[in-house]
Amino acid sequence: MKNCPCNPKKDYQDCCAIIHNDITKATTAEQMMRSRYSAFVRSDIAYLQRSHLSSLRPNKQQAKDLEKWTKSVNWIKLNVLNITDGLENDTTGTVEFKAFYLQKGKVQVIHELSRFCKENDHWVYQEQIG
Repeated sequence: MKNCPCNPKKDYQDCCAIIHNDITKATTAEQMMRSRYSAFVRSDIAYLQRSHLSSLRPNKQQAKDLEKWTKSVNWIKLNVLNITDGLENDTTGTVEFKAFYLQKGKVQVIHELSRFCKENDHWVYQEQIG
């Protein structure tokens, strides 16, 4: 059993792996955000690209830089702070979270308010709004 990065109380195979294998399995914006966090931890850049709104998707160089960065840090934990909308029948939603990681011996935190939307009938990351 390997703990899921988004929630150490769950097994990866029973949590984010399901969404990583089939993006349509994310039925809420929160599930999409959690699956993206797990993809950052696992340096799964292909999934991060696939789960990003197509019109705002990072280019190849940005994706390459992102992969290098994700492999240079040690992820610690994810805290979901607030969710607005983003349920199964919604088309947009926001998730506020803190992602903690260790870089060069120092604990760092990404505190972000992210907007998610549905594209091709499944959730994707749209943009950081705060």
